[in-house]
Formats: sequence, C-alpha cells, structure tokens
Amino acid sequence: MPTLRQATKDDIMLIHELAGQAFPATYRDLLSPEQMEEGHVYFIASHDGEHCGYLSVQPEGPGVFHLQKIYVLPGFQGLHIGSYLFRQAVSYIRSIHPEPCLMRLNVNRYNTRAVEFYQRMGMRELERGDFHIGHGYYMTDYIMGLDIA
Repeated sequence: MPTLRQATKDDIMLIHELAGQAFPATYRDLLSPEQMEEGHVYFIASHDGEHCGYLSVQPEGPGVFHLQKIYVLPGFQGLHIGSYLFRQAVSYIRSIHPEPCLMRLNVNRYNTRAVEFYQRMGMRELERGDFHIGHGYYMTDYIMGLDIA
C-alpha cells in the first residue's frame, strides 16, 4: 500500500529526479522534445558573500519569456539588488535569444510596491488575470510585459 509524507527541503533533489523521469514519460506522446524542455533557469544572488535573493526565467513560447520569480530577502532590500536581478534576467534572455522578444511576469495587483518597481524597470500592464487557486481564493494579477530589443 502506498504511503505519503510531506516533503522537506532535503527532498529537493529527489523531487527533481522524480520530475525528470515522470514529466517526459507522461508527455512524450503529446509534446515535442522542444516543448518538453522546460528551460526553467534559476539564478542566486549574493551580496558581501551572503545569499540575498534569486530569480528564475522560463521560455513561455516563441519569442516570449516569463520572469517566474524575483525575490530579495528583507534584510537586503533597498540595496538595488532587485533592479540588479531584473537587469540580469533581461541580459540572460538576450544571451539566449538575440532577436527582439517579450518578457512577461505576473504580479499581484495589490502589491503596489512590486507593481511600481516593475513600472520603473520599464514594464507595462498587458492584461489582468484572476486565477482561482482553490477554496474560493484568487490570485488577482497584472500580467506585465517588457519588450526586449
């Protein structure tokens, strides 16, 4: 009989290994090899030798990339690490896709600080989305975009 336990941070590599086997087996008859290659890349930022934040970028479609995550630990906010991470995401996208493209992200509409940050970085609102996440709760996001030349 199967058993179940809650995963911990010590299980990260195990989950990665399981996903590396299960995802291709599940979708091999439905998706092309290019579609199955997620391309999700993480970058970890450090400041004075301490880890202080991270970002991740993922291809979303032809000429479109999604800034999945960009976070800075509270003790490092105000040191321009967020803008550094943002610029690095753009630089990474340019390095793998030299043609003009679009970088998109989702940000909660009520996270005024984040919305204003992304606007200062040159992003614009493309659309709004209300995504049901269960139990009557919704993520109420702006989908923002930045044209990368």
